[in-house]
Amino acid sequence: MNTHIQQQFDELSKLLLQKRNADGYWEGRLSSSALGVAVAITALHFYDAQGNAPEILSGLNWLKQNLNADGGFGDSPGSVSNVSTSLLCYAAAKITNEPGSSAMLLQQLGNYLRSQNIDISSAQLIRAILDFYQTDRTFSVPILTMCALCGVPGKEAFDSIPQLPFELSLLPRSFYSLLNLSVVSYAIPALVAVGIAIFRFKKKKNPVLKLVRGASVNKSLALLRKIQPESGGYLEAIPLTAFVCLCLIESGYRNLDVVRDGMAFLIRTQREDGSWPIDINLSTWVTTLAVKSVKNHPDILTSDDKQQLTNHLLSIQNKQIHPFNGTQPGGWGWTSYSGSVPDGDDTPGTILALLSLNQENPESVSKSVLSGCNWLMQLQNNDGGFPTFSRGWGKLPFDQSCSDLTGHGLLALAQTEYTYRDSLSRIEQTKFRRIVVKSLIYLKKNQSSQGFWLPLWFGNQHMADYSNPVYGTARVTAYLNETLNTPLGNEYVVICKLMIEHGCRYLISAQNLDGSWGGAKNSRGSIEETSLAITALVRNGFQEECASGIKWMAEKVKSDGIIAAPIGLYFASLWYYEELYPLTAYLECLSSVKEEFGIEMLSGT
Repeated sequence: MNTHIQQQFDELSKLLLQKRNADGYWEGRLSSSALGVAVAITALHFYDAQGNAPEILSGLNWLKQNLNADGGFGDSPGSVSNVSTSLLCYAAAKITNEPGSSAMLLQQLGNYLRSQNIDISSAQLIRAILDFYQTDRTFSVPILTMCALCGVPGKEAFDSIPQLPFELSLLPRSFYSLLNLSVVSYAIPALVAVGIAIFRFKKKKNPVLKLVRGASVNKSLALLRKIQPESGGYLEAIPLTAFVCLCLIESGYRNLDVVRDGMAFLIRTQREDGSWPIDINLSTWVTTLAVKSVKNHPDILTSDDKQQLTNHLLSIQNKQIHPFNGTQPGGWGWTSYSGSVPDGDDTPGTILALLSLNQENPESVSKSVLSGCNWLMQLQNNDGGFPTFSRGWGKLPFDQSCSDLTGHGLLALAQTEYTYRDSLSRIEQTKFRRIVVKSLIYLKKNQSSQGFWLPLWFGNQHMADYSNPVYGTARVTAYLNETLNTPLGNEYVVICKLMIEHGCRYLISAQNLDGSWGGAKNSRGSIEETSLAITALVRNGFQEECASGIKWMAEKVKSDGIIAAPIGLYFASLWYYEELYPLTAYLECLSSVKEEFGIEMLSGT
């Protein structure tokens, strides 16, 4: 087995390098999305049904080929069916059903929706969708708006769809939290475009608000254009861009530049098989994961490789106040494309990647790294945790603190302070230390009595509540393991070690009998979750449990290959998977095992 471990590490390292693009970094490949296909082909239909007929037909054929056995659609191939995605697919198939080519698809989808107590011919579906998303209208109202525009149940439904206050997008950002907007500021394009569509078709209007909103339409449309990225795709996201386009087209604004560039983005991003992903890619995120997976083996990446990766990461750092979340320069978003937004996971990931790639000359990246740390410090919430995009806007997922991002930010700040401690002033050192301590206190407070932490953007579709305590605990524990390599002070080392101990105890309790880990105990095992759990545990002993997990993964890869699981969550409970997640997680796991125990640990398994 020990020979097999080394051989597999070498093979996977080689495979990882082969997956780089021509510019030397990783783009990955996101799963295709039935929801993305449905909204995109609807926008194409409304824009130019005849001219876009080939693209629409290709998308419809993809839907027909990827229908689940129960007649519904999940968010990604391999995802369980859900009402939201199935409803959007039904609406898309109905509006594009010329001349009746989608009759079978419509019948199967209709049967599935009825089995879920959704009456597609009744306004009852409006209440069902609103109840599912509750106070978060970021996704529920766009879904209902597209359905109404497609005749599901019909445009008369607009009187039952909540009006989005698009006129508030014109106010300063500081007002958003005060007004307690039910649509997060991050989704301003949908707020404006969907809000205008509802205003256009809603018959019952408050007379005063009618005047205010009528006077706000043109200014709101100008704002949409102002914040549209060069690529044409809002946030590089196919569903969001398509929602914006189809709402504006049906509201009478087909000829706007916003629509023209958005439609060009949709046409350009359709895949050869007719599908679309939810976002163009996660290139920054998967690149930093790839760097982390081989960081303990400096011979895998050549000096030229490291310099090329460094140059790329430096070139995509945000250098201006961002139009979407208003944050200062210094952060990194999830992709190199222009619609990316700086966030609290990619920024620490990139900081750590730059430090890893430039260990021999960290001063060469000090300016960018310290700028990134300043961005992170400004992001930290009052509770000591780190949110995803914006500090203190509200209680929606985009703005609330979460444990996995806090652990990541903590590690990046602690590692940076340790690397540049001799060149930092006393005031700067104190600032770093204060942020780190607040992060540790947040993590201590948010660790459950069972020892687990819950992540925000990574779930498990096989869990009843879609949570993933194994992912959250493995990530945070691994971050804390590495943070211990930096000087924290004796009192904080004790706290850190206690959290790690409790986290490891939970992970051991959650291991399946076959050696794998899923989202929790008795949840279907995956390469991603098993790899991450072992990476967290191996620094703290647990040789027998790690060996059992390694054995399970070896057998899994031998029988099924390196198959990605729908572990990601995006934009209001939208599932996805990424082909590089299992590869980078498995490599990081093997690297950690080799470093801590040596491959001999598995010689008897």
